[in-house]
Amino acid sequence: MPDDALIRQVRAALEREPHVDLHHHPIKARMDHDALVLEGEVGSVAAKKLALACAAAVPGIAAIIDRLHVEPLERPGDGAVRDRVLANLEQDRALQVSGLRVLDGNGRGTLVRATPPESNDEIVVRVEEGVVTLSGQVNSLSHKRLAGVLCWWARGVRDVVNGLEVVPDEADNGAELTDALRLVLDKDPSVDATQIRAHAEDDHTVVLEGLVAAEGQRHAAERDAWFVFGVDRVVNRIEVQS
Repeated sequence: MPDDALIRQVRAALEREPHVDLHHHPIKARMDHDALVLEGEVGSVAAKKLALACAAAVPGIAAIIDRLHVEPLERPGDGAVRDRVLANLEQDRALQVSGLRVLDGNGRGTLVRATPPESNDEIVVRVEEGVVTLSGQVNSLSHKRLAGVLCWWARGVRDVVNGLEVVPDEADNGAELTDALRLVLDKDPSVDATQIRAHAEDDHTVVLEGLVAAEGQRHAAERDAWFVFGVDRVVNRIEVQS
């Protein structure tokens, strides 16, 4: 199929997805040899993930180069974003077993926290134009997912590329994803996790249920679910007390 026909099909798929608002957040789509390139700023992590999924479902799209980022509420500069990300990672008790290192724009590393003697874990952080890249290793998928969400919680972040390696390797499934999601909801002060039931399927669909006091909590819980690495779809059945 000609490239222009593929692009038209991709744009039609994006326009049908309610989370993707092409009017307020235009997405550029073009072909680079056999790969589709998507570029632009979208309104939320949900919009980013669903835009990629919509494009991938178009027949004839063999590969996608993801250059989509989330429009931040503020643009404080990479130094401020880095400091906020490091503060979130340093303060979290579950990640105290991990060392912490930051890379500058030239790839030079600065040790922020040494790895404890009983651990081999180290999280390496790099921030460029609001995009946080994580590398290094942690000892569980839950820790990998938690580290990614803590980065997303830092104001000014436009994207999180979570390249943390899990050592030893750990099989992923719905139960593991459910555990990580519950961990994240428990840590979010804007969410009353005791009122929310979260369940993840093996296809990485998350279902949220429960009864909360305010619409803001309902939205915050869904936002947290989308932040979790590996979540492809969120079904929000949380109700708000009338």
